[in-house]
Amino acid sequence: MNLSETLPLHARYRGDQIAILDPEADRSITYRDLEELVSVGASRLINQGVREGDIVGLDLKDTVEHLVMLFACARALAVIQPVDCRWTAAEKAQALTAFRASLVVSEPDAEAVPGVPRMVVGGDDRLPDLSGLDVGVPDASDPPLILSLSSGTTGRPKGPLLRTSQFLSRFRVFWAELGLNGRSRFLSCTPLYYGGGRAFALHVLYSGGTVVLMRNPYTPERFADYAEEFRIDSAFLVPTILRRFLQAGDQTLKRMSQVETVISSGAALHADERDRLLDVFGPGFLQYYASTEGGGISLLRGDAADGKSATVGRPVLGVDVMCADDAGQEVAVGETGKIRYRGPSVANSYYGDEPVGDAFRDGWFYPGDLGSLDEDGYLRIRGRSKDMIIRGGVNIYPSDVESVLLSHPAVVECAVVGWSSKEFNEEVAAFVVLSEEVTSDVLMSICREQLARYKWPREVFAVDSLPKNALGKIRKDLLVSELPEL
Repeated sequence: MNLSETLPLHARYRGDQIAILDPEADRSITYRDLEELVSVGASRLINQGVREGDIVGLDLKDTVEHLVMLFACARALAVIQPVDCRWTAAEKAQALTAFRASLVVSEPDAEAVPGVPRMVVGGDDRLPDLSGLDVGVPDASDPPLILSLSSGTTGRPKGPLLRTSQFLSRFRVFWAELGLNGRSRFLSCTPLYYGGGRAFALHVLYSGGTVVLMRNPYTPERFADYAEEFRIDSAFLVPTILRRFLQAGDQTLKRMSQVETVISSGAALHADERDRLLDVFGPGFLQYYASTEGGGISLLRGDAADGKSATVGRPVLGVDVMCADDAGQEVAVGETGKIRYRGPSVANSYYGDEPVGDAFRDGWFYPGDLGSLDEDGYLRIRGRSKDMIIRGGVNIYPSDVESVLLSHPAVVECAVVGWSSKEFNEEVAAFVVLSEEVTSDVLMSICREQLARYKWPREVFAVDSLPKNALGKIRKDLLVSELPEL
């Protein structure tokens, strides 16, 4: 079992088909090319001293080489450690040494990482001829594959170790639930460092489809241009980018709408946002709730029944989802509990001596979210368990307040946090990013109209941007630290 196991067959039976298209670099790679490049990449790793089970950091931009080296690491039986190329050398060193990486693969213009041997790919770099060392698909039952870093919303990366079977199980969900297959022309328009964008691109190549690379800036106009020119039929986008798309003009939105399948994941969309995106993309707009540690949890289809827009859909193929109380007992239908799930895609634990806390317990993975299941099996997210606000002994779910504020067309992003208070223990504070000037009084008024009094924000703060971690998730802890004392 190996991530690269289908590439020799693709090279034989569809060798001239384009596997990867990089318009910005004016490069196209056929499946015959891809198989050769992966074999050479694996040879180079082995020549550098990489052995089975060694951890190899990938410090690469969103390029052909990035995708090639993901497959090459798997073929060399190395464990992949993704590294964000935007990090400083010190940040990279901290992450690589924490997981004891034996090598880092980077591009010629990348700064060397202190204390970690380096292999350069891309540019004019060449190693001695390694043609005599042909690396085919290894015979290994279920080797460890990837330390897909997950930082949640705390900022400190954790490393769930995924075996090959667990990673490939996610591909089965992509086939059955998302419709990605060997006929797909997939637009990769999120960084390959991110788990979702990386997994979808690898799946399409594993299946024999075509991946088109689109690098930042991820503007609606560029998305529409790529969709038209390269006949894109599927794409993965995070909510932050989708919210920008909703600000585009009608003509651009119409051009974007030709993409048949658009997958949203990485953070929750609010019901009104989903409804507006459905108007653009139609029933092929899919909201995919997933985690780095466990893969897909649930899917909300574009043709879901009325009244389900506020949910994240039903559990995906092979996944068992439950909402449980603090004692691990299932809560009643409609009641809020800690979301937990299990299935063939879920990691067993974090790597090495990384503390797991309550994340992995009794065969279940707890992603840290609160939610409820309705009588039809649809899952609703109420927020992060650690983000729940307790005001005067009453629980307040930030998502309830955020959804109301996001219903105003000028609110692009929103984060609601607890504000320490001597009188009530916590008050509600809201931070908003605006596309046009709106007074806090206007935003407070819609909260008063749509929320119970105890949920009203004490204050609404307009900010230029919300702090995010390397995976694009909002750092609410940093927002809390900016609040003055009450």
